[in-house]
Amino acid sequence: MLELKAVRRAFGGIVAADGIDFSLAAGERRCLIGPNGAGKSTFFKLIMGLIKPDSGSIHLDGSDISRDEPFRRVQRGVSMKYQTTRIFPTLTVAQNMFIASPGGKLSEVAAWGLERLELARNTARPAGELSYGQQHWLEMCMALGNTPRVVLMDEPTAGMTPQESQRTAQFIKELGDRGIAAIVIEHDMGFVRGLEAPTTVLHQGRVFRHGSIAEIERDPDIQRIYLGDAHG
Repeated sequence: MLELKAVRRAFGGIVAADGIDFSLAAGERRCLIGPNGAGKSTFFKLIMGLIKPDSGSIHLDGSDISRDEPFRRVQRGVSMKYQTTRIFPTLTVAQNMFIASPGGKLSEVAAWGLERLELARNTARPAGELSYGQQHWLEMCMALGNTPRVVLMDEPTAGMTPQESQRTAQFIKELGDRGIAAIVIEHDMGFVRGLEAPTTVLHQGRVFRHGSIAEIERDPDIQRIYLGDAHG
C-alpha cells in the first residue's frame, strides 16, 4: 500500500535519508525506532510531503506521490499525529473535529475513535480543558478525519501515564482491524512491546534492521548503536 524505493535526501553535507527502501501493507502497524539523528523525523516528512526526496520514489496504492504537495497526500489518505499536540485549545472538541473533517462531516472512523477513547462525552468541552493524554487522543481522532489509509504517529505516548499508553497501543491495534495502517515512532520500549508490531530500525539515514521487537532487542549491533561499544 505504501512503498519507498531508494529514497535519498541530503541537507548540505548531511545525508538524512540514504537510499531507504520500505513497504507497508494495508492495515499493517509498524514501529520505527533508532537513536537521535537516525533520520526518523525526515522519514515522516518525506512521506507527508513536507520535504521532497532528492532521488528515489514514494508510492501510495501504486501511484507515485513523490512530488505531491502535503494537502494532496492527505486527500489520498495519508495523515499524521505530531509529537507535540496541534489542537485548537480554545475551541471545543466538536469544533476541532469539524476542522479536521473534510466538508465538516465527521467520518465513521473518527466517530468510532471518539467513542473508543471516551471523548464523545466531552465534545462540548474546550479542548484545552482536557487532560494531557486526552489531548493526544483528540489529535489522533483528528488524524482520522480524512479516513486515512495510513497514519504516521510521532511518539504518541510522550507524557502519558502507563495506563494511557496501554490504551493507546490497543487503539492502534484496532485501527488495523479497520484497514488503517500505522507507522509509530516511539522511544518507550515497553509501549513498543505492547504494540506487538514488526519493528524497523533506522541508523544514519538507512534501514539498519527489520524484525520483531524481541529479535531487535537481542541484536548486539542494535545494542551497540544505542549503548556504544564497551571497548570504545
